[in-house]
Amino acid sequence: MSTDPNLGKNQQAYEVEILDHHECWRLLRGVSLGRFAVWVDDHPDIFPINYKVDHGTLVFRTAEGTKLQAATGDTPVALEADGVDSNTGMAWSVVVKGQAAPVRHPEELMDTVGLLLFPWQGGKKERFVRITPDTMTGRRFKVVPPLTWWTPLDDAPRSGPE
Repeated sequence: MSTDPNLGKNQQAYEVEILDHHECWRLLRGVSLGRFAVWVDDHPDIFPINYKVDHGTLVFRTAEGTKLQAATGDTPVALEADGVDSNTGMAWSVVVKGQAAPVRHPEELMDTVGLLLFPWQGGKKERFVRITPDTMTGRRFKVVPPLTWWTPLDDAPRSGPE
């Protein structure tokens, strides 16, 4: 958060805190649902996934299909997770960009099974995928009341009711 004395009290409350990698990992460990972004054919696609943090990577379970095929290609992937503390009104968002690969080695597969990944959607989800980050960014900010939002159109002249 900014501590610039020239900023007004309200403006300080709306500053964004950039999170370091340690805090990003801590926050990612505290939730299990993220949005997984991949490139499919000629367009981006996003899937909700349940994941676990594992030794500096993220692991999720999936079935055969579009998500697995897109995730395990040569194209980079991204995962975004976020949360909000209802007691403090502080929200956070972490974005991980990197490469995904199927978990194939028997020893690694046995360790991954021990992560106790439980997808929300039923069905056969026998494939494990590991996301290895190249970059990670995170931010924390105060959720503001809707009445404080402002757009350039807020000050635009309006015609009277007809």
